[in-house]
Amino acid sequence: MDYIHDILTRLAEQTAFTSLTYKNFIMIAIACFFLYLAIRKEYEPLLLVPIAFGMLLVNLFPGIMAHPTTDANGNFVAGGLLYYFYIGDEYGIWPSLIFLGVGAMTDFGPLIANPKSFLLGAAAQFGVFTAYIGAILLGFTDEASAAISIIGGADGPTSIFLASKLAPELMGPIAVAAYSYMALVPIIQPPIMRLLTTEKERRVKMDQLRNVTKLEKVLFPIIVTTVVVLLLPTTAPLVGMLMLGNLFRESGVVKQLTETASNALMYIVVILLGTSVGATTSAEAFLTPNTLKIVLLGLIAFIFGTASGVLLGKLMCKLSGGKINPLIGSAGVSAVPMAARVSQKVGAEADPTNFLLMHAMGPNVAGVIGTAVVAGTFLAIFGVK
Repeated sequence: MDYIHDILTRLAEQTAFTSLTYKNFIMIAIACFFLYLAIRKEYEPLLLVPIAFGMLLVNLFPGIMAHPTTDANGNFVAGGLLYYFYIGDEYGIWPSLIFLGVGAMTDFGPLIANPKSFLLGAAAQFGVFTAYIGAILLGFTDEASAAISIIGGADGPTSIFLASKLAPELMGPIAVAAYSYMALVPIIQPPIMRLLTTEKERRVKMDQLRNVTKLEKVLFPIIVTTVVVLLLPTTAPLVGMLMLGNLFRESGVVKQLTETASNALMYIVVILLGTSVGATTSAEAFLTPNTLKIVLLGLIAFIFGTASGVLLGKLMCKLSGGKINPLIGSAGVSAVPMAARVSQKVGAEADPTNFLLMHAMGPNVAGVIGTAVVAGTFLAIFGVK
């Protein structure tokens, strides 16, 4: 009888109920809410499902993120499963491979055909600098402020990359905020776009883009990599992988590499990155005043980034004699291709015959490059921890 009692006692002690606090259960509820958004509402499910499930796992069993250690006898004790996934985030491997996949899936033709799109992509980075200044005012360090600011570009991989270098202790809140706002692009952006434009401006039809030659598409990633990395070497991991993936696509001679980078590899990395990022959101790390500040800063930055792109679009509309639809300026944030689709959707609401998607893809991919350059600039200024 004592034997059975001991076994039952040990089993009871092993349950999660003996070690979890109310904060863990709050985080479990938040994880379930993100799963609801991803599955029911289909907000960025490829990202939110693994992130939310990683959040769920670490708050049910914190040991899944345990660091390797040694026991009293000096024997090696392995770390938790998701700790080894997290190493890829810590060293910037997963975000860089995500950029490889994005490059392999992205057509830079609209940007090459309309180089003015670079200006709209650059304008959207205003949200990044707004978040940086706001973070400084709220008491964050320069390094942490720089990491937080990238949320304004709606770029999850770049946010994770910079946070891993400058503020690893804030990676969880930064990543969750960045991916949450990426998922909420179709909800946050349209009201801002409608507020800042007139019905007449939203109806503007743009001329068809010129055809871009294969030579231009092949040279573009080579030239961009050379120029950007020469000027700002710290951008090499992100810009280099983005352009390598695009070169796979445009060269036409490595179809197997293109398919692997844009499909199998991309999805494997999303699983590893998503679950490990979610696992950094333990109750102790996530339920802090700083997390609320980061979420608020991210929202403000995203609003400013969208608004600045639209406002520059309005200016370019006037200067061009009404040939540029201001709505494409909102696509300057890095959420590819969702932000471009939102520009198309809002434009089509004003005029169902208006097709802005390809025009909006120019600022959209320019925003990806712009955010990576800004991240590299911050990294060059503040250095690697």
